[in-house]
Amino acid sequence: MRWMRRFMDGLQPLFTKGGRFEKYSAVFEMIDTGLFTPGEVTRGAPHARDGIDLKRLMIIVVFAVTPVAIFGIWNVGYQANMAMADLGVSSVAGWRGLVLELFGIGYDPGAILDCFWHGLLYFLPIYMVTLAAGGFWEVMFAAVRNHEVNEGFLVTSLLFALILPPDIPLWQVAMGMSFGVVIGKEVFGGTGKNFLNPALTGRAFLFFTYPAQISGDSVWTAVDGFSGATPLSIISTEGMTALDKVDISWMQMFIGQTQGSIGETSTLLCLMGAVFLLYTRVASWRIMTGVMIGMVATTLLFNLFDDGSNPMYAVSWYWHLVLGGFAFGLVFMATDPVTASITNTGRWIYGGLIGFMVVLIRVANPAFPEGMMLAILFANVFAPLIDYFVVQANVRRRMRRNV
Repeated sequence: MRWMRRFMDGLQPLFTKGGRFEKYSAVFEMIDTGLFTPGEVTRGAPHARDGIDLKRLMIIVVFAVTPVAIFGIWNVGYQANMAMADLGVSSVAGWRGLVLELFGIGYDPGAILDCFWHGLLYFLPIYMVTLAAGGFWEVMFAAVRNHEVNEGFLVTSLLFALILPPDIPLWQVAMGMSFGVVIGKEVFGGTGKNFLNPALTGRAFLFFTYPAQISGDSVWTAVDGFSGATPLSIISTEGMTALDKVDISWMQMFIGQTQGSIGETSTLLCLMGAVFLLYTRVASWRIMTGVMIGMVATTLLFNLFDDGSNPMYAVSWYWHLVLGGFAFGLVFMATDPVTASITNTGRWIYGGLIGFMVVLIRVANPAFPEGMMLAILFANVFAPLIDYFVVQANVRRRMRRNV
């Protein structure tokens, strides 16, 4: 690695002030931090020395979620091309159709690149609006408070874009991101001081403010005139047997070839991201395990009391795993180190609470079958209280030990 260090040091003058590529200095710094340990580390007590900083931590999360985003983009195009084939539509209207025609891109659902480029034309505007709206508020608050714009927003913006339906109006994207950054984060002091996940806060705002545009059967596939419910919505209204009528299998759900939010459909890629985050020790295995235990235990309990009155009572735990945004929330949202519990015991309780709440919401609340978003936000609110009682229990135990 010494030759690489010398190579990067040789390039550094080009990206510093007055250099030829000064405007790309932030990109160079991001790459350098991703490859090497930061030179500025704490050395004295009571600080802990570590080779990771906020920038590298955020880069690791971006690496973990990138395959999910790439697959989600392809799936958006795939679902759109499949719907167009069913409707007998040969092209799309507007600027997207012009771009696809200009570059000679077709609408074949069996062609990977056709699906990817079609999906990219829906995802890219959403992501650009997310960056613009959120970046505006981040820069404004940074200027007022006289602090730097950190890398936390890079992850928040990407996660927020991935939990939206592809057909959402862009002005709603801007409103949701603005609400998430300002109300969910900056009013509490910024990065590290918020107690709610900003991406989920913005998503919840959109759901309760514009339910017609953020839910329903027509928002999940980016084709005008096409209506199709998500598998979770189908089960909640018609039961498990209804999936056979629309040719949706568990394996298909696990891979992610279904309708849904842009990045939430592939459980397989979410679990691959979980392996990477656990290997790098960025995410807490206690939280992930707690969520799974809470979900499985609650599901089995409802299965025991299934009387046929509610189709969701009969859903098995392995179906809950692949339905909706459970896997995405489990890996990338519940493990947010800022809004989750920080004590080891508290992480078990926090994760278990999310697993319990997501099944409870899905089963007991027919108006909102998804559940994962509200479950995580609910647990965010109680995370400080959970840690408080865990710490107090430890204090009392130690006091009894020394009596």
